[in-house]
Amino acid sequence: MAKKANDTLKKQVQRVFTEAGRKILNYKQVANRLDIDSTEGKNEVLLAMKQLAKENLIEEIDAGRYVTLFIHQFILGKVDITQQGSAYVKPEEGGDDIFIGANFKNTALNGDTVKVSLFAHEVNGKATGEIVEVVARAKALFVGTVQVHYNYALLVPDDKKTHINIFIPKEKIGSAKQGDKAIARITEWPLEEENPFGEIVEVLGRPGDHETEMNAIVVEYGFANRFPDEVEKEADKISLKIPAAEIKKRKDFRDTLTFTIDPDDAKDFDDALSFKLLPNGNFEIGIHIADVSYYIPENSKLDEEALRRATSVYLVDRTIPMLPEKLSNGVCSLRPNEDKLTFAVVVEMNAKADVLDTWFGKTIIHSKRRFSYEEAQERLESKQGDLADELNILNDLAKILKEKRFKKGAISFETQEVKFRLDEHFKPIDLYVKIRKDAHKLIEEFMLLANRKVAEFASSLGKGEKKKTFVYRIHEEPNEDKIRMFNVFAARWGHKILTQSQQSISQSFNHLLEEVEGKPEQNLIQSQAIRTMSKAYYGCKKSMHYGLAFDHYTHFTSPIRRYPDLMVHRLLMNYLNNGVSANEAHYEGMCKQSSAMEVKAADAERASVKYKQVEYIKEFIGEEFDGIISGVTEWGIYVEISIYRAEGLLRLNNMGDDYYDYDQQNQWIIGRKSRVKYQLGDPIKVVVAAADIFKRQIDLSLSGVVSTRDFGRRGSSSSRGGDRGKANSSRGKSSAKIAKGKKKSRRR
Repeated sequence: MAKKANDTLKKQVQRVFTEAGRKILNYKQVANRLDIDSTEGKNEVLLAMKQLAKENLIEEIDAGRYVTLFIHQFILGKVDITQQGSAYVKPEEGGDDIFIGANFKNTALNGDTVKVSLFAHEVNGKATGEIVEVVARAKALFVGTVQVHYNYALLVPDDKKTHINIFIPKEKIGSAKQGDKAIARITEWPLEEENPFGEIVEVLGRPGDHETEMNAIVVEYGFANRFPDEVEKEADKISLKIPAAEIKKRKDFRDTLTFTIDPDDAKDFDDALSFKLLPNGNFEIGIHIADVSYYIPENSKLDEEALRRATSVYLVDRTIPMLPEKLSNGVCSLRPNEDKLTFAVVVEMNAKADVLDTWFGKTIIHSKRRFSYEEAQERLESKQGDLADELNILNDLAKILKEKRFKKGAISFETQEVKFRLDEHFKPIDLYVKIRKDAHKLIEEFMLLANRKVAEFASSLGKGEKKKTFVYRIHEEPNEDKIRMFNVFAARWGHKILTQSQQSISQSFNHLLEEVEGKPEQNLIQSQAIRTMSKAYYGCKKSMHYGLAFDHYTHFTSPIRRYPDLMVHRLLMNYLNNGVSANEAHYEGMCKQSSAMEVKAADAERASVKYKQVEYIKEFIGEEFDGIISGVTEWGIYVEISIYRAEGLLRLNNMGDDYYDYDQQNQWIIGRKSRVKYQLGDPIKVVVAAADIFKRQIDLSLSGVVSTRDFGRRGSSSSRGGDRGKANSSRGKSSAKIAKGKKKSRRR
């Protein structure tokens, strides 16, 4: 009977080949890597290698020389690099992620599209492989801090997932100085070099400066502060005058009551509502959307740049628009007391909010009034003021529309949005949670109605395989495993999602979100609920929108700030004119670009909020706050400071009252001596230990515990969370600081 190799040794030998990648090894080299030097041990290694070869896990290239066996299958996908240096590649064609060891990324950087060669074996049940080609870079520019040396410099990227520094030759440093934050471009990356070569293309300024940090966020996430010259030139050529011939082609609503409702500081007005009481007692309501497609020809420089950006980005202190200012704030913006070209969905509706008739087409409007949300809300509450009657009728209809949605299974995901008041130097002097009232919801319901009606019309065109190409907003049903995980999470507060049917899931989600409103865990549960849902995206295959409970849905209402809406306008007009179906592959590609940039925009917006939260919290170092545990990891616990919705890290090595171990299975940490557990959702009292605006990071320590870092001030002796939602004396002091800041703001 043939001798069998030791299973433990076989696993060790296989790991050596996995770590070696494409290197060819003999048994002596493998033994050396395993620190085996005896003849008997080396023979055991050789036996293990032969058996691994028989199992098709490694391959004998020639006598006694072996290499990891590849499947000779190549997969294209996008790489996601972890902070630890390993990576996962999500295949373009779908399927499970592929694990890439830290040594097998080659020159791939986070977000790149890559080609992977698969290994024949798995790691922890996951397919694994090596990146053999970078097909497309995710970004060309990198933001970081400059380290100047004698005859060269390094750019150390801000992005924690970029594990390389960029080598800058002396002649390509430009005006950058030691410690500057700058933008670099990679110029070449020889395979034999660990770091790429590059050049400094722009110096942003000194780290920590407001303008420097905000510009860094814009570039870091792949957006641009300025439009290319050729794009601005095209925009400048656009005439502000509307030709009489164009007006004749359109339905004229200039004598119909029309108005806009937008944020007080908005400049780009995408949408307007027209309102008319019909002789039969019904209402004619027009949802008029800026006709961007009239001003931007397909394949023009303006169009190419709009697609590249795909969305406007809303940072704490600024908007990075999809279109140049002349278009976004001027010619396309539905400003009051000006004739404007629009694309409309006009509905006839009765008092029960039933849609009796729908018309789609190009219009011209003249807005009579520009309301801020606050002004509109005042009329809804007081029933007084100009257009109060019309606004209240529309509000009643909007509430009925919303009620109908929820009866069909829509889910209420009203997240808490953090907003800031900034002084003249852009320093945050107040932080608050934005409250959505009826005026916001009124506009939202009519925009949802327009989007749904356009999608219903488009999906009715053609039959079977000859259905006409269109762009839809797709939101698929949640994954069952994610629902189960959410139930485990929600059970800590005594909540449960019912899973008997899709309707029971949505109803119990809504009940849960109502139950937690105003409670300390509200933001945590809302955030986790959103993560449980599938991510919405753009695509040409018609699919339901699960969250809204619509069988048909698209985005039609914001072409100034979303490229998919511009695509929808063009397609809809083509089909209203009996045009042929558009090329699906072409539009699918634009949908993927739009979905990807939407994610980047959301990440950039979160980064700007985080930066300002850290800057604000810096004023409260040494003060105690109530918090709730929002994450548990092997290096520490993340805590959301309840009053500010700001997340900080409480490191395990900074919890001086005990030694703590991480229990991954139960998702908690536990003290070795005290056996005290900290888990997701627990209330906790923490002290702000440090706030690093460069890293956008808040460090915390346990209240009442002398940690490895002494900050000279502690709160109560409690080492654990207190009464939920109860304000303590330290928080009272911090609130007083906020009040003081508000008074200063008013004096200015």
